Amino acid sequence: LSLFFPFQNMYQEDFRNMTEGSRNGSDSSSAFVHSSTMSAILVTVYSVVFAGGGIGSITMSFVLLKMNTLSVTTTAIINLVVVHSLLLFTVPFRLHYYLKKKWVFNIPFCKMVSAMVHIHMYLTFIFYVITLVIRWLIFFQWKDKVEFYRKLHAIAASAAVWVFVMVFGVPLFYFEYGRSGLYNNTTCFKFHKELQHESVKALNYTVIVAVALISCVLLVLQIFILVKVARKFSNSLCSHQEFWAQVKNLIFIWVIIIWFLPYHLFRAYYIQHVSDLDQLESYNEVFLSLTALSCLDLLSLMLSGS
Repeated sequence: LSLFFPFQNMYQEDFRNMTEGSRNGSDSSSAFVHSSTMSAILVTVYSVVFAGGGIGSITMSFVLLKMNTLSVTTTAIINLVVVHSLLLFTVPFRLHYYLKKKWVFNIPFCKMVSAMVHIHMYLTFIFYVITLVIRWLIFFQWKDKVEFYRKLHAIAASAAVWVFVMVFGVPLFYFEYGRSGLYNNTTCFKFHKELQHESVKALNYTVIVAVALISCVLLVLQIFILVKVARKFSNSLCSHQEFWAQVKNLIFIWVIIIWFLPYHLFRAYYIQHVSDLDQLESYNEVFLSLTALSCLDLLSLMLSGS
């Protein structure tokens, strides 16, 4: 519960707005639910995502042109640039909605924009795990290098991931969003009624547990490796490249722990109480927007010299 203390003032403002909204209209699904404070937070976060993510993606694209395209790590980073770019394409439409407080595009496009944040989050998570596992295999000398034999293999592996997303992920969001209730054409990102289904709840809980467990395992393994490196180079730790290479791995784990995990932990509470407290919709949107800050990872890698 301490998680909600910083939002106490926003909670009070949201409550007043929700009360006024209920007086002005009988259909709550047609109202813009975010208070001015929440709207300001969302606009700020997505503005930072658009600016920082755009700079990082463009800069990293030029760097990748000079790198070994057969490397599995390089392939993962290339896909990371692609998924970040797809999210950045949808950000201006979110900003327009939060500023104007009215969705002027059609509902199918709203579903796509809404789904893209979730697809981005989980694909980014997968590419992080792949990158970390490969770097750890090299560290433990199980593999001198992890590469594809041909460029065609790298393309095929990337295509397999994206085909899986297009076949299973996109239709799931497109056809399931908005199926359980009537949603007004001028509002967007309000598909909480789907959580009334037990199957949807079960899927959400499964994903929450999986992300939490994998995050903990990644953190423990990285700490173990750092301790091992520290013992090996105890006399001149800071002068060894291996130590700093492992420290840079923390960038990926840091993003997962700071930006992804809080959303999933809050999501568990949100699922249970979404029908009791209307303002939780705004909090859920804020936590979800924080996951988009993972777009800054490429800029962080560039600034750290990785």
